[in-house]
Amino acid sequence: MRFIGKTEAKLDSKGRVFLPATFRKELQGSTADKLVLRKDVFSDCLVLYTDDVWNNQMETLRNKLNRWNKAHQQVFRQFVAEAEIVQLDASGRILLPKRCMQSVNIDQNVIFIGMGDTIEIWPKPEEPTAFLDDNTFSYAIESLMAEDKRQTKENDQKEMEE
Repeated sequence: MRFIGKTEAKLDSKGRVFLPATFRKELQGSTADKLVLRKDVFSDCLVLYTDDVWNNQMETLRNKLNRWNKAHQQVFRQFVAEAEIVQLDASGRILLPKRCMQSVNIDQNVIFIGMGDTIEIWPKPEEPTAFLDDNTFSYAIESLMAEDKRQTKENDQKEMEE
């Protein structure tokens, strides 16, 4: 699944919001009958995962952590405990739990941002903080892509020397 784009939406009085049609369409082709919602680790937004992506994230995190390390257990516990299972209703809406809405200051207006395999839900006034200004973005992507090419060239050169 590839969620891309940005869409504004409004919650109803019960905290339900229509998942944008482009994202619903992407979900229809999958077996994703339930979704997982949690606050983002780095930003004041919510992240919506398909069940498959969530399970992969949990497995990746669990594999990096030692069950017999207290700090590792606390990290895993917090990551999992702050998650909520949500489902699309027949109308294509999801109910945002009050706890989740309060954690990122969502009132009524939200912005959905497709992030490839996940969907971010931002409170409307806060959305600009989700993005870099154009110059910073340009520099960051140039640096990242150049770094990736350098590493590829270095790896190729090492393989040739061996």
